[in-house]
Amino acid sequence: MKKNSYKSILLAVLLLGMMATVAIAQDGDKKDLMLSTSYFNSNNQTQYLVAHTKCKIDGKFLPIPAIEVSFYITNDSAESHLLGKAVTNDKGEAPLMIPASAQSEWVKSAKQTFVVVSKANKVFDQTKASTDVVKAKLKIDTTADKKINVMVLELKDTGWTPVKGVDLKVAIKRMGGDLNVGETQTYTTDSTGSISADFKRDSLPGDLNGNLTLIAKVEDNDTYGNLTVEELVPWGAKMEYVSRFDRRTLFARRGHSPIWLELLAYSIIGVVWIILVYLVGQIRKIKTLGIE
Repeated sequence: MKKNSYKSILLAVLLLGMMATVAIAQDGDKKDLMLSTSYFNSNNQTQYLVAHTKCKIDGKFLPIPAIEVSFYITNDSAESHLLGKAVTNDKGEAPLMIPASAQSEWVKSAKQTFVVVSKANKVFDQTKASTDVVKAKLKIDTTADKKINVMVLELKDTGWTPVKGVDLKVAIKRMGGDLNVGETQTYTTDSTGSISADFKRDSLPGDLNGNLTLIAKVEDNDTYGNLTVEELVPWGAKMEYVSRFDRRTLFARRGHSPIWLELLAYSIIGVVWIILVYLVGQIRKIKTLGIE
């Protein structure tokens, strides 16, 4: 009898040990982190990188925040090539301006490699990604008849050369997003590396002087990354600010709502009170009849 008890206890201990081992092994399995980086050149002046972190969770690719990443130029083996470090935000993105200290490495070649390395943690192993970028820029010109000419140039040896077959967009910067200057969504550069677009947004509100900001951009290009250039043009309608603070409008301050809205509200309140008074009167009549 005792032998059977000992065997049962020993079997239970073995089973618990196996379950604990499996649980530890499952906890020790780290997930695969998807890491990538993008290059941005704004107005041919400001250059920066953005690291992107994602992971497939429950069949969906979700951004991963709070991941520390390090950016390098050319390679990540030399500490002198470190551009800086950043931490991903709630969108899984970590931007970093390319510092002036990278100039000596930047001018060595017309093509550059940027490397981003994520720091290992309890959930993810260290991950590395790189992107190759050919130096390029955009040039924008406008004419009096509201034509927009944009040229894409890449650096070859020591000179800038026009590039054929590059897709780009030409739009107007607005608070809610960029608005295309016409019906064409994208333009492709010809043999001279240029495109021409017509401005067809007449009477579009501008600033106090009627100025609009044109923006030409190349997005997520495999060779050149993301390029943008802007120009201010006086093609908009002048915006004149008129204060409506003391006027009766739907969104005015208290006491300045429209007359029709106040009449409607007060009428509803009056009708409700009349019905309540009438019902109270009827209840009193019923009680009086019951007493009699």
